[in-house]
Amino acid sequence: MSDIAKSKVDPRHPDHRPHTAVLTRGFDPSLSVGSARPAVFRSSTYVFSTPEAAEHAFATATGKIAVPEGQRPDLIYSRISHPNAEILEDQIVPLEAGARAAAVFNSGMAAIMTAFFTFGRLDGTIVYTTPLYGGTTGLIHQFLGPLHMKGIAVASGDTAGLDAAIAAAPNCCMVYLETPANPTLTMTDIERASAAAARHPDRPMVIVDNTFLGPAFQHPLNLGAHLVLYSATKYLAGFSDMLAGIALANDPEIIQTLRNRRVMFGNILQPDECWMLDSRLPTVGLRMNRQSKNAQRLAEALHGHAKLHRVIYPTLFEDGEQIRIFKKQCDFPGGVFSLDFKGGKPAAFDFLRNLKIARNAVSLGGVESLVCHPKTTTHSGMTVQELAESGVTDGLVRVSAGTEDWRDLLADFEQALAAC
Repeated sequence: MSDIAKSKVDPRHPDHRPHTAVLTRGFDPSLSVGSARPAVFRSSTYVFSTPEAAEHAFATATGKIAVPEGQRPDLIYSRISHPNAEILEDQIVPLEAGARAAAVFNSGMAAIMTAFFTFGRLDGTIVYTTPLYGGTTGLIHQFLGPLHMKGIAVASGDTAGLDAAIAAAPNCCMVYLETPANPTLTMTDIERASAAAARHPDRPMVIVDNTFLGPAFQHPLNLGAHLVLYSATKYLAGFSDMLAGIALANDPEIIQTLRNRRVMFGNILQPDECWMLDSRLPTVGLRMNRQSKNAQRLAEALHGHAKLHRVIYPTLFEDGEQIRIFKKQCDFPGGVFSLDFKGGKPAAFDFLRNLKIARNAVSLGGVESLVCHPKTTTHSGMTVQELAESGVTDGLVRVSAGTEDWRDLLADFEQALAAC
């Protein structure tokens, strides 16, 4: 077990609340020359105290000897694990309600891919909601299909349809939900989907991409999901300057299985990035709250604008089922909204062209406001039919609100709309 990261819970304060625990667990300054915050450990390999220690380390790493819960095996090689990964994995757990263990990856897609190749199986079926992030859709179609894994798509928000699809899916190994959907913000009932999966004789793994609202505003593990995935590049990192992925579960065995696959794929997050991401964790809630407030003010102010078909945001939902799901499973509406322009693609492009503060870029969750045209960028890999069925239209623009003053952002949006 790594001394640097061996303390899972501060024994002096075992009942710390999440925003305290994220600063107190998983790191002992006395083991790092008294440093108040973790250092960066760039070593690729680790020295054993004795040959017996080396033998024991490999026995635990290969599963021949079980590692007691709450402990880590001795460090061997940084592709397997390293101190900064262990510290980050310990310190992020309190932020995800219901989580007991985490694994870090070098991108969000690496986390998704590892989960799919860990819990998928030959001739297995994946039931998933649409639209998904374009990279996830590509993974299902281009890689899993040729490997004889069948994907069954269900429109986000179709609660009864998702129940039926799960019940009818043969050899069902996974139920994959992205809620709210990207970029339509359509919500899926996590608790009901989890209950449907629990009734299936194959007991499929319920996996939720929680990037849009987690970990602050939506808590899938408390709603029956087995595994939560993040593009930590987004709100967790928060500054559009790094790539990272996170997986969290309430069952440590699920995470250990993912870590074993991670060793094979070599997609662990590197020490410098772990150190950077760990330093951002204490401010995740602060940033997300500011971004959610900004997004709500902007969305509600732009609602009803003459050049827009609609503004898509949880507080503006009109569908009764969507209102029910939002109130049931979300603490706040989040920092992303979408605008649907009456003038289609030309109007959307004119809007993007005339913005002065918000930046035309893909990604989201950074402290700077970002806007993009999903149909020609993030979701351009979808088929014409998939785009139509998912509601990703020519006039749709996705907005990720940053932490700027909302009044400046509103003025920027209004002048860009006037130029359309």
